[in-house]
Amino acid sequence: MSHPRLDLEPAGPALGAFVRGIDLHEPLTDEVVTDLLQAHAEFGVLFFRDQHLTPEQHIGLAERLGVINVNRFFAAVAGHPQIAEVRKEPAQTTNIGGGWHTDHSYDQIPALGSLLYAIELPPAGGDTVYASMYAAYDALSEGMKQMLEGLNAVHSSRHVFGAAASRPGDLTGRLGNAGAATQDAVHPVVITHPRSGRRALYVNPGFTVGFEGWTAEESEPLLSYLYQHAVRPEFTYRFQWLPGSLAFWDNRCTWHFAVNDYQGERRLLHRITLEGEALVEPMPALREVSPGG
Repeated sequence: MSHPRLDLEPAGPALGAFVRGIDLHEPLTDEVVTDLLQAHAEFGVLFFRDQHLTPEQHIGLAERLGVINVNRFFAAVAGHPQIAEVRKEPAQTTNIGGGWHTDHSYDQIPALGSLLYAIELPPAGGDTVYASMYAAYDALSEGMKQMLEGLNAVHSSRHVFGAAASRPGDLTGRLGNAGAATQDAVHPVVITHPRSGRRALYVNPGFTVGFEGWTAEESEPLLSYLYQHAVRPEFTYRFQWLPGSLAFWDNRCTWHFAVNDYQGERRLLHRITLEGEALVEPMPALREVSPGG
């Protein structure tokens, strides 16, 4: 894919690219926005270094790339409800996002992606690992792909953000509004990415609760297999945060995992999420028919 206005350096063989030579403080032209969104869909996650954005600049950048989704569960940055805090204090042991997931799959129309910007980082650790659901799907056997065609999965926020959710007490003040965690959504297990046109696996350990029409016991073995398969090392890339770093990932074709290896240190990032569009399953694959069959 050609991105004539971007200087891109692939981050890993499966996903990710570093974008060089763009100052995100400056207004982006329509052509550059188009190229960024295309590269975002193709690589799954775009990384920027040395940006040093104010909250207002972060919001302005997000508004050039899409429509902001105001998160209903995260504590917001004071004075900026569009920005969610991803924060861990030195005395806290539980981090936010410390398990494989993709954001907002519990929504009827899942988010396009998120722009996560580093404010304060520990001296070491606190990386984020990303996994490509394009690569995960492509590596499945033809038999598994055929079995997954036409399957839907149920996603929910109740067990993570709801009133009955079991979570450590030191997340108090960082997550809230449990009464809003009442939604479930059904999405195809394999989707066609709305911009790239590629097929991607669309289940995740954080929010998928089972296959539509299957019991939890029936769903668990297949989901467990898909989860183990999707995080094979060759499908992943580990991003090391530096001050002024920004990651813009695509929730439709990636998972992410915030590594919790910096106990006793503070880590603060600002996240803005963008609205997406309805997900659709791929058209059935064409298969050869034997003569007379």
